[in-house]
Amino acid sequence: MARLPRFVLPGQPQHVIQRGNNREAVFGTVADYRFYLEKLQAAAEKHRCEIHAYVLMTNHVHLLLTPHKEDGIGKLMQTLGRYYVQYYNHCYQRTGTLWEGRYKATLIDTECYLLTCMRYIELNPVRAGMVGHPSEYPWSSYRHTALGQADELLSAHDEYRRLGKTDAERQAAYRQLFRGRIAQSTLEQIRHATNKAWVLGDERFKRRIERQLQRPVAPKARGGDRKSENYRHHAKINRV
Repeated sequence: MARLPRFVLPGQPQHVIQRGNNREAVFGTVADYRFYLEKLQAAAEKHRCEIHAYVLMTNHVHLLLTPHKEDGIGKLMQTLGRYYVQYYNHCYQRTGTLWEGRYKATLIDTECYLLTCMRYIELNPVRAGMVGHPSEYPWSSYRHTALGQADELLSAHDEYRRLGKTDAERQAAYRQLFRGRIAQSTLEQIRHATNKAWVLGDERFKRRIERQLQRPVAPKARGGDRKSENYRHHAKINRV
């Protein structure tokens, strides 16, 4: 069965995950992380993508970015992958693939999920037990978005800018968001949508995207339409 094309709308943010093959490490030294970020910035500029948040874990990567052309994310990931795999294989005297198949991505409902997705990404090292607070992890966007540390890779999204009138106000408001936990149900929604390449948003957003792209944006409910007369009829027969 042919794979459906990815959901892409220029100007609409996406959450992207790329994992190491067999969940193996893709970063080993400080130089690895720096090289990846350098090439990510160059690829983002070349292919017109804005990076809003990121975290580089030992064996996988999360990005939150907005493409400004239809093939922007695909080209960015292709370019980045080519440079980084060549670099990594040379440094570690290995051959073959580094990444686990295609990257995974989901279209994000900006109003409902963008800031939550930023927190989800930057809290990865905390959930993994690597650090106690996201500020302690050096390979994420948190120190820029919450503490104002310079990071030329990042572009602030409008939803983030609305947190305050000045950089200091926005950073303080953003830090406040980390005082509460992300609900487990929300964590599962983000994971499911990204891993299955569905759209992440409320029902109104999904209907709008479905109309724009003329294709389903979420899996159909199992067991048929429980409100339909035909479904109730067959359910009654099956209970007998």
